[in-house]
Formats: sequence, structure tokens, C-alpha cells
Amino acid sequence: MAFSRFFALSLLQIFLLVSLCWAVDPTVTYEFEVSYITASPLGEPQQVIAVNGKFPGPVINVTTNNNVIVNVRNKLDENLLMHWSGIQQRRSSWQDGVLGTNCPIPSKWNWTYNFQVKDQIGSFFYFPPLNMQRASGGYGSFIINNRDIIPVPFDTPNGDIILLIGDWYKRNHTALRKTLDAGKDLGMPDGVLINGKGPYQYNTTLVPDGIDYETIEVNPGKTYRLRVHNVGTSTSLNFRIQGHNLLLAESEGSYTVQQNYTSLDIHVGQSYSFLVTMDQNASTDYYIVASARFVNESQWKRVTGVAILHYTNSKGKAKGPLPDPPNDEFDKTFSMNQARSIRWNVSASGARPNPQGSFRYGSINVTDVYVLKNKPPVMISGKRKATLSGISFVNPSTPIRLADQHKVKGVYKLDFPKTPITGPPKMETSVINGTYRGFMEIILQNNETKMQSYHLSGYAVFVVGMDYGDWTENSRGTYNKWDGVARSTVQVYPGAWTAILASLDNVGVWNLRSENLDSWYLGQETYIRVVNPEENNKTEFPPPYNVLYCGALGKLQKPQDISLNALPRGNVPRLFFTLMMMICALVPVFS
Repeated sequence: MAFSRFFALSLLQIFLLVSLCWAVDPTVTYEFEVSYITASPLGEPQQVIAVNGKFPGPVINVTTNNNVIVNVRNKLDENLLMHWSGIQQRRSSWQDGVLGTNCPIPSKWNWTYNFQVKDQIGSFFYFPPLNMQRASGGYGSFIINNRDIIPVPFDTPNGDIILLIGDWYKRNHTALRKTLDAGKDLGMPDGVLINGKGPYQYNTTLVPDGIDYETIEVNPGKTYRLRVHNVGTSTSLNFRIQGHNLLLAESEGSYTVQQNYTSLDIHVGQSYSFLVTMDQNASTDYYIVASARFVNESQWKRVTGVAILHYTNSKGKAKGPLPDPPNDEFDKTFSMNQARSIRWNVSASGARPNPQGSFRYGSINVTDVYVLKNKPPVMISGKRKATLSGISFVNPSTPIRLADQHKVKGVYKLDFPKTPITGPPKMETSVINGTYRGFMEIILQNNETKMQSYHLSGYAVFVVGMDYGDWTENSRGTYNKWDGVARSTVQVYPGAWTAILASLDNVGVWNLRSENLDSWYLGQETYIRVVNPEENNKTEFPPPYNVLYCGALGKLQKPQDISLNALPRGNVPRLFFTLMMMICALVPVFS
């Protein structure tokens, strides 16, 4: 009798689960095992970070509003986090994967990320953000597709092509850390990789034998969407394809006004989508090139990434010199004008059916203004550090958001200055106090001689202006208040400024950082803390079931919790949840 009741109750639960699966957004699940492997991207064996034995890692390919579960097992010999760059983590900074919000995953442990790609589309990437680890790999592409009911502002391409480009050192991330800790610069990288591979031997003097290179095969007459990400350490790259135009279509989740470029500068941490039509005669293969920008070009010639675009009817190998880069080594005006030409497509739908331009950012009153200035590294207490507005950020042992949740005092100071400090630089855990539903203007002032790019988690920011010299109040007269592109990573030229606007409608603690790994490692970051004063749970999810504890809260961590997957909020039996996930995964197959 008891068994009959149990069986009937189980059938009822299954019926309810299936009904629930029809009602909620689909769930996509990934298993990530992060480990070291040996690879030879520049012809010499070295240790790299792989995901599931692959370098680069697998593609995460989902659709708007999908629920994404990624179980990450750490097989490195050091702490690990995984950051989903550009994924906004609406109402859930707990899943962002940076030290301000998450305790790291210790070696030989695993942790499950569980988040929704809410109201987003576009091209992004993931990577390990701790301790220069991205300089050794661990990265991969993250694609969010439109739902079928939402129109895309271009014809469906014949295929998607992913290109992960970036500068590369033969030294691994631990050796690079030691160089920085010793107060030295990293120096010139050893090469530029395309999809984890070295350059095609276009020049026998510059490129030695035995280097594996990337080949992209295409069909003549077809149009492809190329998703290009700069996942490197600190070098801006000019991207171009011999004999082909690049029709820009999207940048980090925003459809752009479609314009043709013969080449485009892609700065560290940035992502773009191009539509490329294979309209050449295929007398030979064609070069795909990613070359360093704003450096001594003659000295950096060997630091060039070269892949091959191969038509299926190609009659021979690529030959001749590489296509020329922009001729402005000592004058960056061309590059800045090119950046200014990238505009938001305000007539296109984004992830939702309303036009992108329905959000009139230019008519919203600014509530807070922050001028963030970076300078060359300085010595603070005997250590070489990088600063923002005179402050070098110190990561707390207890994550900021976790400290808030448990009312742990003294973890951070909510006193990041609105203008650069005038006294000596200092090392502090100083955080920006963001106003919930405020509209923040951030001016990024680069007083260094090298290019910088900055990323803000949790949001897409409007890039409204950039120019050379020091920003002043009068600079606002040059702002683009109508169709400045919305993106998550922006470049700041040497001796110049970039202005961005952020609508602070996403509760949480959000990382604002230099994307150049050396500057980031040396302290060039802070966080924006956005809290709903009404403490309304509808504006932020509570901590996940499997939250990790560390620092002042380390005593709360139970070792057995580490092997558990992320569960729904509330006390749900694990077997029940596992059954729900299995059924939800099968429903689309039979529908």
C-alpha cells in the first residue's frame, strides 16, 4: 500500500515536472574539466590550460533566456574561477566568477554555475580570471543566439566561424606572475595565436618550420558570420582578411550599423561579428591576419598571427606579402576615428522585439560622475602596482557580496573617489557606491603611453565619446547622445579619454577592471556595488544553494557541499531536482 502511494505520488510529480518544463525556459548543461596539457602553439612544448582537454575550450552555444548550467571541475594545482565576460548575470552577481563576488574553487574541487542569459544576444567569451591564468589559455567562445521569433537585421549566414585571437608568451602564467611580482614588465610577447595555433609560414625568416596553423574552409559565394574575440594578454590587434571586406554587424551583444571595413582594430577583451562574403576567384588561399598595433612595427613583425582562409575550390596556397595594416604607427587618429564610426543599430531588435533605440539614453539625467585615471605603474610600500585614480585595488579574502549577505564588517570601504586622489597612491579595497536605478557617467582617462581597455561586468555601457587630451566638463559637448554603441569592453587610447554611461538597474557587486592582464594583476580594478535600499528579493536572487565560503566565513564551508550541483533556491530534495533536470532536458527532444 505504501509503495502504491509512493508510486502514484512519483507519477504525479513527474507529470507536474513535465508541465513545468513546457512552461519555463530551456536549460542547457555543460561539463568543464579544467586542467593542464602540453601544447606547442609556437613550435615549442609548453604548459597550457585546457577545458575538457581542448585548447581553446569548447564553445558554449545557447539561445536568449536559456538557463545555463556549467559544472566546473578544477584540476589545476591552484585556485580557479570561470568568468563569463559580457554575460550580464541579471540579478545574480553570485555567478559572475570574479573574486569580488565568488570564493575561488580550490584545486581538485568542483563548482556548478547556474545562470540565465536573460534578454541578451551576441558574441562573448569565457576565461579563468585569477592570477594571469588567461595568459595560459582556459578560454572559449560564448554565443547567444536570437530566439526564432525575434528578427535578425541580416540574412541568415551560411555558417558561423569563431576566431579567438591574442598575443601569447612561451612562459606560462605562473612565470609571468613572477616577472610582475619582481617589478618588471612582461616584455614583448612571443607571438599571436589564432584559435590556439601559431602563424602560417608566410615568411621563412620570421616564421620557423613546424608550427601548426589554423585553416578555415569556406564555400565560394557563401556569406559567413565571423565572431572574433581578442583573448590576449595586453596587445591590441588589427584584424583583416586578404582580399575580403569585413561587414561589421554586432559587437558584444549589440547590433551595429552595418559598415564595411578592410581591417578593424580589436582591443584586449573585445568581441565583434563580421559578415564576410566569399566573393573572390579562389586562384589561391587567402591570409587571415591579426597583427600588433601601436608598437614598433619593424620590431614586432614576428609577433603576427596568420591563419588561412581556404576556398573549397582553391587552386593553390596563399602567397605574397601579408595585406598591409593601417599606416599610422605614430598617429592613432585613424584608429580612434574608426572606433567612433561604430554605431548602434537603433532600428534593430535586440533580444526582445522592441527596437534597441527605444532606450533613449541621451535624455536620461546623470546621477553620478566618476573620473577614473590610470597612470604608469608606481611603487607602493615597496611593490610595483597599477592604479585607478591613485588606488591599487586589494582583493579581500571574503568576497564583497558575501560579506554584505552575512554582515561581515571591515571587508571593504565604500569610498572610491569620484575624482583622482591628490595624495600619494595607496593600496585599498575601495569600492564605488552605485545608486540603484541611477545613471552613472564614467570617464576613463588614460595617462599612460600604452593602449588600455576596460570592462564592466553586469551591464552593457553606452560608449558616448572619446578624444585625446584630458577630459573636461566641456567635453560633453562632443558626446554622441543618440546611437553610441552599447558594449561591455571599451578601449582608451594613450593620452586620451573615453566616456561611458551605465544604467545601474542590475543589483549586485560588479567588477570594473583593466582587461590588460598585467595592469589587472597589479591592481587596476574596482567594483561598483549596487544595492536596492528596499531589500526587495525580486531585484536580486539570494545566494545559490552551493555558495562557497572563504575568508572570514570559511568556517561555514562544508567539504561535502563542493561535489553538489547548483540547486534551485529553497530546500528541494536533490533526487527530485536531478529528475527534473533530466526530464527538462528530454522534453525538447520529443517535442
